[in-house]
Amino acid sequence: MLAIVGEGEASVPVAEVCRKHGISNATYCQWESKYAGMSLRELKRVKELEAENSRLKRMYAELALENAAIKDVLSRKL
Repeated sequence: MLAIVGEGEASVPVAEVCRKHGISNATYCQWESKYAGMSLRELKRVKELEAENSRLKRMYAELALENAAIKDVLSRKL
């Protein structure tokens, strides 16, 4: 991704970069808005944070579901 965005930043026409790598112009624009000016180290950190965020969201969803089930069971007993 960084190499492709870098080609576009190096005054190569975007249409040519997209054709060369087989991606759409919209994909290139998304990558450019998200990754332009990033180093490889920064990109790795962003990917790690995205993975951790996804894991935490799944954990929260599971706990919220479990909590709702427990509340449901407790309300039936009372």
